[in-house]
Amino acid sequence: MFKRTNFFVLLLGLVLFFGECAEAGHLEEISERGTIKIGTTGDYRPMSYFNEKTGEYEGIDAELSKIIADSLGVEIEYVKTSWPTLTADTLAGKFDIALCGISRNYVREKIMAMSDAYGTGLFGKTILCRKKDAKKFKTLADINKPEVRVMINPGGTNEKFAAANLKNAKIIVFQQNAEIPAQISAGNADIMITETVEALNYIKLDKNLAAPLINEPFTRHSCGILMQKGDQEFLNYINFVLAELRMDGTLERLENKYLKN
Repeated sequence: MFKRTNFFVLLLGLVLFFGECAEAGHLEEISERGTIKIGTTGDYRPMSYFNEKTGEYEGIDAELSKIIADSLGVEIEYVKTSWPTLTADTLAGKFDIALCGISRNYVREKIMAMSDAYGTGLFGKTILCRKKDAKKFKTLADINKPEVRVMINPGGTNEKFAAANLKNAKIIVFQQNAEIPAQISAGNADIMITETVEALNYIKLDKNLAAPLINEPFTRHSCGILMQKGDQEFLNYINFVLAELRMDGTLERLENKYLKN
């Protein structure tokens, strides 16, 4: 009797375990729903930027989102997130995946799942400043001074970099990442901590701006697609899509289009 009771307890445990795993299956859920929920900040050129004039998202991550959705035969349902809430929103399951130029790092990988890398070797922390001030800033030491006003957006790796390396500079937190370059151009701050690909984009848009250290970034990293832990099948699928895009040259074409030119 004891052995039989233990057997049924074990069997019940297995049923509950595999039942929970089945519920976590995003591929089936996405197919049934007919949409894939994609979290994005929409404030990061040239990764994922919401164009208010067209009402559309633009950038390499917008194109990757479309490719992933098409591969699944579903539509995109964008879910607005922010850099301060990105982790909490991911853990809460507010979207299936997040794409908005998300840096791959150990902190994120410990508590969430990240896809294989893309943009490898193209990302790194650098600065954006006014062109007339470009010769002033050649090293971190030139920036790390009380009289230098450094503007960053909250909640992301830019803020973490500034906190770790610019303890003497005057840090100004500005909520809207996409509006910081205009703040620098207008003289409301001296430096924006940003990524090389973002800096490259903004010096093309505003001739008053410069990125004097763009070829010598302070860090190097890549981007990945972010999601909750616990669904290896879904992560495998996302990595499969990236691998196919890499193999047929699509990923290289998109990286050339958005991240190099």
